[in-house]
Amino acid sequence: MGRTLLAVFLMALVSYLPRVTPLVFLRQKIKSPFIQSFLYYVPYAVLGAMTFPAILSATGDTTSALAGFGVALLLAFYEKSLMTVALCASLAVYLCQLFLG
Repeated sequence: MGRTLLAVFLMALVSYLPRVTPLVFLRQKIKSPFIQSFLYYVPYAVLGAMTFPAILSATGDTTSALAGFGVALLLAFYEKSLMTVALCASLAVYLCQLFLG
């Protein structure tokens, strides 16, 4: 019982500390353009780092995964809608697996 409560307390501390630290130390507005741009792009970088490995392992076949990724990348580059990108990438994966094995 004591070890469980200690574990819960430590997990709560580890979860809460990163959220509260910026509030304590950063009371005024960040004026550095470098830090502002860094903080602006962090969510995109984290999303990409979480998504890319899942893309390569989602289909079980690297060739079809890369085909879908390539189609999605190309359509996203040309600023197509999210629905168009998702449907066309899924279609590319389906066709690749259908014809290549």
